[in-house]
Amino acid sequence: MLKTPIARGVALATLGATLAIPTMAQAAFIEDTKAGLELRNFYFNRDWRQDGGNSGQSKADEWAQGFLLRVESGYTEGTVGFGVDALGLLGVKLDSSPDRVGTGLLPSDVQKVNGAPDDYSQLGLTAKARVSKSILKVGTLQPKNMAIATSDSRLLPATMRGAQLVSNEIDNLTLDVAYFDQFNDRNSTDDQDITINTTGKGIDGNKESDEFVYLGGTYKLTKDLSASYYYSNLEDNYKQHAVNLIHVLPIADGQSLKTDLRYQRSKDDGNTNVDNKAFGAMVTYSISGHSFGLGYQKMSGDTGFAYIGGGVDPYLVNYVQIGDFAQPDEKSWQARYDYNFAAIGIPGLTFMTRYVTGDNFERAGVSEGKEWERDTDIGYVIQDGALKNLGLKWRNATFRSNGAANDIDENRLIVSYTIPLM
Repeated sequence: MLKTPIARGVALATLGATLAIPTMAQAAFIEDTKAGLELRNFYFNRDWRQDGGNSGQSKADEWAQGFLLRVESGYTEGTVGFGVDALGLLGVKLDSSPDRVGTGLLPSDVQKVNGAPDDYSQLGLTAKARVSKSILKVGTLQPKNMAIATSDSRLLPATMRGAQLVSNEIDNLTLDVAYFDQFNDRNSTDDQDITINTTGKGIDGNKESDEFVYLGGTYKLTKDLSASYYYSNLEDNYKQHAVNLIHVLPIADGQSLKTDLRYQRSKDDGNTNVDNKAFGAMVTYSISGHSFGLGYQKMSGDTGFAYIGGGVDPYLVNYVQIGDFAQPDEKSWQARYDYNFAAIGIPGLTFMTRYVTGDNFERAGVSEGKEWERDTDIGYVIQDGALKNLGLKWRNATFRSNGAANDIDENRLIVSYTIPLM
């Protein structure tokens, strides 16, 4: 991997930044630098079960190898410390064909006739500056908060282009401000304008935008309770206010009760009809490796939940592997169970299963829309030996709907291994 053009580009960019800094200030910059190469092998199979498949395509089935090179420098010495990060991404096709594209692992043309390319790559650079407990980053970023969370659920992660300031100057308070003008999807090689997700949401007037901003923060009220608020705006599309309360109640040794409450209010910003209120609650009881969760989500207003389209994960309790259960007026429930086998002496082995059911939304040709999804994840990370830290994961999902949505059976097999370089 280090011999590939993208890896050399990352290395040269980092070296150039280092040489540009006065020698007397390089010590911390170099000593605190971290670098790692993640190898991610990904097989994805999505089988459409309804008659006719998905516009005539019966399944999406692809296999690919990803290389993710991450370099994070330290900061130069002084009142203002400077640094640089780099992200080198390379995806290589192992198996695909024009009639099986659309997994999100590899690029494909809209008509799905030319198939996926043999490989694709991206190089992202980020300049950063630190003053006291505040950090400003400009360039390629992967924000993850209530306003926007770029997805890393395929071969390569989605990224944004812009600037982000995170400040922890006040005890127990984290402030987060950002501006973005471009978005790069998980299987894309270039930055593009930002759009809104309209699939099944009843949202009209979607317009490409080159400005997404947010302002928010999280305050730790007590050691067990935190509160967050974020305001975000996708220019010409929507404005959104989001509030989140998370409380963890210690019950006894090895036991806890976690409560996660979320509320978002979304309105149009000139060129759409966005009008949505989203409430979500998730309560999780944990004991001796077991976790039992129960979730509820309710949509109200003229449209479904508004969030950025492409590889972005919405901040919803019932956003799961396939569905988001965020159609207009939809109500949904989730039951979830997790088990960490470390509790019985098998560290590294984990299991998760959940069931989500939604109803009360409109579907063409039916009196009431209904949908459900069942997910199962089994993962294992090897703990010692020559293959230590090698991760294996199987993700299975079944999704069914009585309306216009696709009926889907899905399997994902992921093998990952990270090689520390610095």
